[in-house]
Amino acid sequence: MSERRDWLKQTAALGAGLALGGEALAQQAAPKPAGPKPWQNWSGIQQCQARQWLMPIDEAQLAAQIANAPGPLRCVGAGHSFSALVPTDGTLISLDRLTGIIATDKTTHTVRVRAGTRLAQLARELHGQGLALHNQPDIDVQTLAGALATGTHGTGLTLPALHDEVQALRLVTPAGEIKDCSRLINPELFDAARVSLGSLGVISEYTLRVRPRYMLARRVWLERTEGLLEKAPELARQHRHFEMYVLPFTGYSAGVTHSEVAEGPAQHPGSADENVLRDLQRLRDWLGRWPDLRRWTAAKLIDPAQTEFAQDWSWRLLSTVRPTRFNEREYHLPREAGIACLKDILATLEKRNDIFFPVEFRFIRGDSAWLSPFHGRDSCSVATHALQGEAHQYLIAELGPVFKKHGGRPHWGKLHDLNIKDLRAMYPRFADFQRVRENVDPQGRMLNTHLRQLFVGGGHA
Repeated sequence: MSERRDWLKQTAALGAGLALGGEALAQQAAPKPAGPKPWQNWSGIQQCQARQWLMPIDEAQLAAQIANAPGPLRCVGAGHSFSALVPTDGTLISLDRLTGIIATDKTTHTVRVRAGTRLAQLARELHGQGLALHNQPDIDVQTLAGALATGTHGTGLTLPALHDEVQALRLVTPAGEIKDCSRLINPELFDAARVSLGSLGVISEYTLRVRPRYMLARRVWLERTEGLLEKAPELARQHRHFEMYVLPFTGYSAGVTHSEVAEGPAQHPGSADENVLRDLQRLRDWLGRWPDLRRWTAAKLIDPAQTEFAQDWSWRLLSTVRPTRFNEREYHLPREAGIACLKDILATLEKRNDIFFPVEFRFIRGDSAWLSPFHGRDSCSVATHALQGEAHQYLIAELGPVFKKHGGRPHWGKLHDLNIKDLRAMYPRFADFQRVRENVDPQGRMLNTHLRQLFVGGGHA
């Protein structure tokens, strides 16, 4: 019985994606490059050998350097994107020296932040000033620029992705010009640059809307997947944050809610995420050839009476540590199609006996950025994962048609196989984005092979 309770406690922790504490994340920052050398992303799926690295010490040096640097020019941060946004044989630009809060305006609740600031660092600096981000993604090792450029988000029915909190930005164009952008100054460039995949130049700083720091209470529980899916819309309405993690080949899912509470003592139990992933992997390894037996065994181990609680500052609960490396595909569906898509994705995945990662399901409010996956519509996201070193092409080949059937748009930092024709159909303001992009980068100096496929249609950088 004790083993059964321990296993379930771990499984509940997995569903929550519990935070290990922000301090550990600061240690995961990518090492600073010391000259031309091979680069690869976090999972190792993307690699390149650039001709040179640039590490400007300020905005002026950044502008002077990129004007004459060999292309394609690509910015690099923590390497947490799985799509081929970074690889180039030209110039890699690191903003690791352009970090920190520049200025804070507590009257308007805005901060000016250098673009190379890691989300973890930003959260801590804001906390020290009695402030916080309105929302955070579940990983916070990324640079602010990288997270915003790819449409990174958290969860919450009434909460938008991070880029919707941007009030202004400064863009260094490929020609070395510095342009201020906001809803009043260069408004079209502003709407294009908030989610740009790094195709317009290099953003040196942002002005973000923030709020007074706040505490959250979290509840995690396990429930039969069918029942939790029925409750999901109402749970999303009742709580500031709701998400669920479907545990394949178990019949169960973990529900996770966060609600804002008055400041009080922190109660933050440690995470057993990695132990749980190993348990799910062992079930796959031992019983993968017998899915019914695998499901029966999991049900015997799972105790739905287990519930876990935590309370802490928002940034300590919303972001998590992910030591186990994986490759990921995530799509964003119109909200009304979200649950139906999740069911179809789960059914498709469970045709394969080799999967074991939970499937993540979240809610996000729509916005107006031209290339935002949430442009013009409230959305749900479905995220799927494959262990680093294991087969992952099925995330594209087998799940792609399902996401497309339900009107999905990709997370730009996750695996996808879109091309320019797809983008024209998916994004109502794509032609406007193209016009702005061609104006600020007429020679296509920011376009590597991947971005040429998206914006030009060719496959050569």
